[in-house]
Amino acid sequence: MAMAIQFSLLGALTVTRAGTGLDLGARQQRLVLALLLARAGSPVPMDDLIGLLYDGAAPASAANVVHRHVGTLRRLLEPGLPARSGGSFISSRLSGYRLSPAGSTFDLEDFRQLTGRARQERSLDLYSQALALWRGRCAAGLEPPGRTHPAFAAVEAERARAAREAGDLADATGQLRRVLPLLAAAARDHPLDQALQARLLLAYAADGRQAEAAAVLHTAADPGPELRAAYERVTAAPPPARPAQLPPDPPFFSGRTGPLARAHRIVARADRGTTTVLAIDGMPGVGKTTLAVRLAHQLAGDYPDGQLYADLRGFDRHDDVLSPGKALRGFLGSLGVPQDAIPGELHGRSGLYRSALAGRRVLIVLDNCRDTEQVRHLLPGSPGCLVIVTSRTQLTGLLTSSGAHPLPLGLPGAAEAREALERRLGPERVGREPAAAARIIEGCGRLPLALAVLSARAAGHPGVPLGRIAAELALAHGSLAGFGSTDPHTDLRAVFSWSYRALSEPAARLFRLMPLHPVPDMSIAAAAGLAGVPLRTGRALIAELERAHLITEDRPGRFRTHDLLRAYAAELSEKHDPPQARTAATAACARFYRATAYAAHRRLLAYPGYQALGDPGPGATPLAFAGQGDAMRWFAAEQHALTELVRRGGRRGEHADAWQLTIAMQQFFERSGRWLDWVSTARTALQAAVAGGDLVGQARMHRTLAGAHYSMRRLPDAAAHLDRARHLLDGLGLTGELSRARLNLAMIRRAEGRHEEAIAELSGLVGPARAAGDDKLLADALAGIAASTAELGRGTEAERLAREAMRLFEGYQDVTGLGDAWQVLGRAHAQAGDLPEAVRSWRRAARFYHEADADAPAADALAAAGDAMAAAGQVEAAGQAWGEALALLAHEQSPVSRRLRERVTTMGS
Repeated sequence: MAMAIQFSLLGALTVTRAGTGLDLGARQQRLVLALLLARAGSPVPMDDLIGLLYDGAAPASAANVVHRHVGTLRRLLEPGLPARSGGSFISSRLSGYRLSPAGSTFDLEDFRQLTGRARQERSLDLYSQALALWRGRCAAGLEPPGRTHPAFAAVEAERARAAREAGDLADATGQLRRVLPLLAAAARDHPLDQALQARLLLAYAADGRQAEAAAVLHTAADPGPELRAAYERVTAAPPPARPAQLPPDPPFFSGRTGPLARAHRIVARADRGTTTVLAIDGMPGVGKTTLAVRLAHQLAGDYPDGQLYADLRGFDRHDDVLSPGKALRGFLGSLGVPQDAIPGELHGRSGLYRSALAGRRVLIVLDNCRDTEQVRHLLPGSPGCLVIVTSRTQLTGLLTSSGAHPLPLGLPGAAEAREALERRLGPERVGREPAAAARIIEGCGRLPLALAVLSARAAGHPGVPLGRIAAELALAHGSLAGFGSTDPHTDLRAVFSWSYRALSEPAARLFRLMPLHPVPDMSIAAAAGLAGVPLRTGRALIAELERAHLITEDRPGRFRTHDLLRAYAAELSEKHDPPQARTAATAACARFYRATAYAAHRRLLAYPGYQALGDPGPGATPLAFAGQGDAMRWFAAEQHALTELVRRGGRRGEHADAWQLTIAMQQFFERSGRWLDWVSTARTALQAAVAGGDLVGQARMHRTLAGAHYSMRRLPDAAAHLDRARHLLDGLGLTGELSRARLNLAMIRRAEGRHEEAIAELSGLVGPARAAGDDKLLADALAGIAASTAELGRGTEAERLAREAMRLFEGYQDVTGLGDAWQVLGRAHAQAGDLPEAVRSWRRAARFYHEADADAPAADALAAAGDAMAAAGQVEAAGQAWGEALALLAHEQSPVSRRLRERVTTMGS
């Protein structure tokens, strides 16, 4: 209970328990408690208590009155206390009482602890916290006017002393404005303390309130030397200059609520003992200056000593960049320093600048900064100021050396972009053509500067429909046509050029070559391949471009440039890079992808002798893969780039590149269940092979298309493609691939339910495979025979064949083959009616598939287990297995995923 008590004496006397105020009774009873609190921890004699209650002669019953008040207070503070018990708070002493607030909170005790620490640490923060505890005079309202008990007067003296000390410390550190409200409150309760009034006068003057400073002197009955000296001090010096250099608040500003809110939170939580620095960075044209100016206007009221602004022109031509020395000369002049008093050298100016800002609260905006060195000398040296820095680069040095708070600015969302368009064109005009407005926003890539240029042009032609503007923008797709301006600050080419010129030559070259990459996003390794540099160099160049915000890492390890920046880079490349250099870069990029796809393809193959992809040869350094999971993840990340290279190969007549890359992706497509992507890519490669008269490529593409259609259970299409492949392979004399095609045919026959035909086809392969020592062909044939045998109900024979195939798969560590064998065993056990063993087999199959990163067949195995359990009435277990299978199928391209989703949905309903 004691822990919930809070005593308050610094102002009106109050006591609360668990947040609820207690009724302390009549005035005499409250006076007793106030005196015990004022002398908390020390005995209060009975005579002092009686003297407090009675002005003059006390009655004979006075002591009993005090005893009665104390007893009531004890039970009030501790309900349920026995009548004659002393309790935890008020104890009896020889001739009086003693109050101990231990275990509770007590504002006077807090005040004394804070002032003690403030004196020891010379901390204005602690003095401010201590003085802020006062709500009025000590025990206010309990005594008659003009009368103050010595105990209460002693507490008041502590307050006055702390206020004077705080004023002296604030004066010495130039922070008098900060303690002005606290000094005013203390001085109001101590009008005769001229030392305190003198400090109040100085604080008013520091805040620029000269009339109120003079009033302090003139209202004093008999101003003493200290008060007069303070007045003479403030009237002798002119008030400091209060610059107001902020540009106008942006009239069309909209959105950006997230970054603005983050900035306000940072400023509100910042340590008042330091200068707060906000570092806003982002790509060219994203609206950094606009945000900084809007934020500065919102916060300006908290920095009444003025606002300084400088465009440092960090990305203009080198001779136009504003040097720190020139910026300091301008700032010092604005702060009232005569030009002839400004030192000539940089460090002297920096020192004078920091001296001029000491004790003042000034907001400083340093716009368009090139690097940390350009702003280092422009940062204040004392607390109380706010600095907002904008830059196109990430100012890492400013974050580490000055504790700046990063505020990266990205593209606005679609809703914010539409709001910006409405602010400039009016909601009615945008609302009449919402689809056209959306196309304009998309064509501008949501880049605020591009939107501003287009909307300003549209605002100048109010009769032109937005649809026409959107159509013109679409015709200029892939270029900066339509974004030009006579103002270099709004011309996109000019704005982008300021960042481009700041790059090193190798980084500038990579930036120019980036549009030659097959797709907008790329990895560091692909960038290195494009530039023809080692991976380490590529990493450094990407880091430089990222610091300049010419690219962004939109996904881990994937870097993308804005569409308009990409168009600018393409223009630069056309202008500066000879055609042979561009051709060489495109070829180098393709070689990197071919070589790495070849390496990843071989990593996925358990039996490399069956790969049909030719070695890409020298000329590229491929990535290395630690395991099949690495290879699958690389294919997933680069799928769009690889398929675009297939299309490029078809368009350029590079038919061998097209179909060989498709073969390299075949395992990836099959294992991940991307059947539609597989079909689309293989068709493109087949067209390229037909156009080039490449019969080998045609045969292999027909065969891979057969596999894709088989996986999708489009069996007639699979059979047609396989027939064409077998015909071509036979004519080419590729007997090894013909044997594999027979395996494929048997798989189709099995899917069609023609199991005897499938067994006959596969049995014809067993003998030749054993004779040739081809364990891969033999294992696949045995597993296929086992699968059809199980479907025909011959479980024992199927299990024997599957286990023989399993031993062969284990021999050359074919994890996917082991999954196939366990899949067959599951079917054999199910046909024999052994459901538990069937489910265990299918789950083992799924584990092997998972080890090979083959999610699609793993999902098939789990789905089979779920189907069997559902048929046996084990609905909950079946649902779990189906759910696991569905989680593996991230792509809606598998018929299994659609079937499973329907079943899971049905169970849920």
